[in-house]
Amino acid sequence: MKEQILYSRKIDVRGHYDIIVAGAGPAGICAAVAAAREGAKVALVERYGIIGGNLTAGYVGPILGMTGRGTMRDELVRLLGVPDNDMIGRTGKAHDFENAKIVLEEFVAREKNIDVFLQCSVSDVIKDGPSVCGLIIASNESLFALTSAVTVDATGDAVVSALAGAEIAKGRDGDGLMQPVTLEFTIDGVDEDRGIICIGDVDDVKLGDERFLDYCKRLADEGALPEDLAAVRLHPTTVPGQRQVNTTQLCGVDITDAGGIFKADLELRRQIRLLVDFLRKYVPGYENCRCVASGATTGVRESRRVMGDYVLTGEDVQSGARFEDAVVHDAEFIVDIHNPSGAGQAEAKIGWCKPYDIPYRCFLPRGIENLYVAGRCISGTHRAHASYRVMSVCMAMGEAVGIAASMCADTGCSPRKLDVAALQDRMEKKGVELK
Repeated sequence: MKEQILYSRKIDVRGHYDIIVAGAGPAGICAAVAAAREGAKVALVERYGIIGGNLTAGYVGPILGMTGRGTMRDELVRLLGVPDNDMIGRTGKAHDFENAKIVLEEFVAREKNIDVFLQCSVSDVIKDGPSVCGLIIASNESLFALTSAVTVDATGDAVVSALAGAEIAKGRDGDGLMQPVTLEFTIDGVDEDRGIICIGDVDDVKLGDERFLDYCKRLADEGALPEDLAAVRLHPTTVPGQRQVNTTQLCGVDITDAGGIFKADLELRRQIRLLVDFLRKYVPGYENCRCVASGATTGVRESRRVMGDYVLTGEDVQSGARFEDAVVHDAEFIVDIHNPSGAGQAEAKIGWCKPYDIPYRCFLPRGIENLYVAGRCISGTHRAHASYRVMSVCMAMGEAVGIAASMCADTGCSPRKLDVAALQDRMEKKGVELK
């Protein structure tokens, strides 16, 4: 039996807001800015010392996926300096992460009615019956409380929703295993005349007469590379001579289990060193490459999913499903399931998708009031999540939820009772395509 310590103390309420957004990643910053532009008073709470999530601390690039035109995603990729011809989300360049740190802070700081709380983690939720009324925040100075009319869980790992008692799912059916974690890193010293670019498993680029990914798999079979690292993905960046490497991999990690995070990080960083040595020895044009930067935190593809009023399915994303209550339109990315129990992809064939909608109901946790979810933790199956988890789609989710939350705070209605047609009308007037 585990020992338990009863703990209680008085906690000061630091402020009341129309909306609290927990998590300042791609979904969270878009939710906060969208709500603030509607006139809401917003608190943006972020556990790291920088906003941006995978756009900065996570070192994830390029910004994959697509949605209908007119979302905040289009605004952000322009601010981040990704060329227009790379905005298709399939062959785009990785943005400049150092530049992103200031660009995204300025993006948020332009909205005077957002208070940002950095290096602050969600410790608990404040509830009145089924309704979330605020959050308990752990900061460097103390615990304190923030209260709100509406809260947005954009933590990626669904921290707020889990603490609030929402229904949670993890991993694939049967064994519950989740996609592997990764640490992306940047190398320089690549000879652009000879150095190959490989976008990912859908890429048939060749090295000589052999498909590059087949070449890497053959070398892995010969012992030059661990089998789990055979899919060597080399993305271009906005800087000549650089590549963004998305290859490190560790299966069997649940990022919500605090005890395993250090071991995972250590293993992934050892893999970075191994991969740089491999590239220097076996890949033409990479003889002088070196690692110049890497993610400050473990890159997580999958953790908790919050079950909502509608659960988006793999069939929905592959068939191009349409919904009357759509608030994200023409989302598009492959069903990209990195094998939870081994190398490569979990499925023999890549699951190509038709552009699909995400309905408003996916953002409403079952049995919980005054709480939205946005980002990869929304309501969907393991297969659907493998498509909508990418940053472009998460940005569009955050914008939709931010506008919706502002309307709820302004009118005093709960998210479940919001007039979705009115929300859609407001979004369309802002230029967001929903049809």
